[in-house]
Amino acid sequence: MRTPSASRPIHRPSRFLLLAASALVLAACSRPAPPEEPVRSVKLMTVGVGALQSQVEYAGEVRARVESRLGFRVAGKIVQRQAELGQRVKAGDVLAQLDPRDYQLAADSARAQLASATTQRDLAAADYKRYQTLKDQNFISGAELERRDATLKAAQATLDQARAQLSSQGNQAAYTRLVSDVSGVVTGIEAEPGQVVSAGTPVVRIAQDGPRDVVFAVPEDKVAQIAVGSDVAVRGWSGGAELAGKVREVAASADAATRTFQVKVAIEGKDAPALGATVYAQPKALGHAGVVAIKLPTSALRQEGQATAVWVYDAATSTVKSQVVQIATADGNDAVVAAGLTPGMQVVATGVHVLSPGQKVMIYQPKSNGAPAAKAQTAAGNVALPAAAAAPAPAATPVSAAPASK
Repeated sequence: MRTPSASRPIHRPSRFLLLAASALVLAACSRPAPPEEPVRSVKLMTVGVGALQSQVEYAGEVRARVESRLGFRVAGKIVQRQAELGQRVKAGDVLAQLDPRDYQLAADSARAQLASATTQRDLAAADYKRYQTLKDQNFISGAELERRDATLKAAQATLDQARAQLSSQGNQAAYTRLVSDVSGVVTGIEAEPGQVVSAGTPVVRIAQDGPRDVVFAVPEDKVAQIAVGSDVAVRGWSGGAELAGKVREVAASADAATRTFQVKVAIEGKDAPALGATVYAQPKALGHAGVVAIKLPTSALRQEGQATAVWVYDAATSTVKSQVVQIATADGNDAVVAAGLTPGMQVVATGVHVLSPGQKVMIYQPKSNGAPAAKAQTAAGNVALPAAAAAPAPAATPVSAAPASK
């Protein structure tokens, strides 16, 4: 027997409503389609070859060829200092003075000992003369005369010792005055009145008159290229004529604090900068002027892991691809590319951080057609470094780096 609910027929409109509701529920649960990535416009530049313009330059200081640190030859307390910083002195000028009283007393004592020794020698000489007369008359033996002769010689030796002691003590007293033995300029004061100094302690530093050096420091990767006798151009910080110098000395070991190597360049001429002046030194051995190389602005570079890369534009597909490059050095505000690019390639110049490999792009077109073209970047894979072994680059006219057109 059928129940009333089982025998009730299902109407077709109800089925349609059920299907529609299920479709709406499924549509609400599904994710919306992602929006299409916009096509970005990029500025391009064409890689070309050209000459480097920058010159390696170091800041240096002008110093005297010979700089002496003068100190007292005896110990004592400084009671006066005549020398002042920056003062010009001549040979024989008194620079400082110690308290001389102890040394004067020692000299007086040596002088008294000399007088005593002189008296003893004179007495021994008189005795020897008297005994010589007695010996001539055969009143004494020869042995007695020899004893008197020995006494005279001992007295003479004591006199010589006292005389030398007095001379030494006189020198010690004179050493309490620090006298300049050269002409020059006082460049340092290292002790003040009232200070007790030992023998040899530097008190005054003097830059001697004569030849001057330009002193500067170079890093470890450049010092091997600088040889003694090589040319260096020197120019003053405040301007003036350029001076020619030659490397006179290269430090054999690095500075313990800065880990750089000190280089001394000899400069001649009456127009040499003043002592202590700041100058710029340009070693010719480190110059790359005229060497051809590829240069790119730093805005075209990006970091890809541990390597440096650029975006290369593919005109056939209007996409960009990543290209790893090797950077050799810097030329002003540009980076010199050692390898990875060849002339004629088109690379993205700006906005490299928003692109991805294979991304479709369009070339940026400036609104004004009268905008001047940017100056070309230069050079091929031959690196502007002495350590790089590269084939000579062909002479080429700098290529315009204006945005490329379709």
